[in-house]
Amino acid sequence: MNSRKASISRKTSETKIELELDLDGSGESKIATGIEFLDHLFTALARHARFDLKLSCSGDLAVDDHHTAEDCALALGTAIDKALGERRGIARFGFAFAPMDESLARACIDLSGRPFADINLMLMREKVGELSCENIPHMIASLAMSARATVHVDVLRGFNDHHQAEAAVKALALAMRQAVAIVGDAVASTKGVL
Repeated sequence: MNSRKASISRKTSETKIELELDLDGSGESKIATGIEFLDHLFTALARHARFDLKLSCSGDLAVDDHHTAEDCALALGTAIDKALGERRGIARFGFAFAPMDESLARACIDLSGRPFADINLMLMREKVGELSCENIPHMIASLAMSARATVHVDVLRGFNDHHQAEAAVKALALAMRQAVAIVGDAVASTKGVL
């Protein structure tokens, strides 16, 4: 099997990001975005997808958390897309449920090459830690767009925003782990390409 790794350097006037990804890792991560709850979510994603991930971001946090959350997700999605290459041999589809105490989340992913995201997390608070709740679904959608994936994530029940957000990311990670798994040599499409 070819190495499924990617490195991304992304610099804008708003953020500077360095990222290393190995799709066939063990879930080890080193995350430093400047937003601790965002670090927590990316750590959970890497752990449960079993991706090895190094991600550092220096962002314009004096403005707010939006650019950091968005750009880190864009960089990770780009790395996933790059590491998958022509997507030959992957399972393509993944789906999972993840509970966290009173919360239950469902995630479905298709690594189709067609970006789309439908995210409903039922978050009520303005922030969890220093991360704006509005940026959590935006982060997942940004990841889907740059990974060229169709992603549906729904929190089915819950009342604690921390638990709901974390359950959603863990469900997404489990679905990703299924979708990127190597199951053969063929491209999983009647078109012959993804």
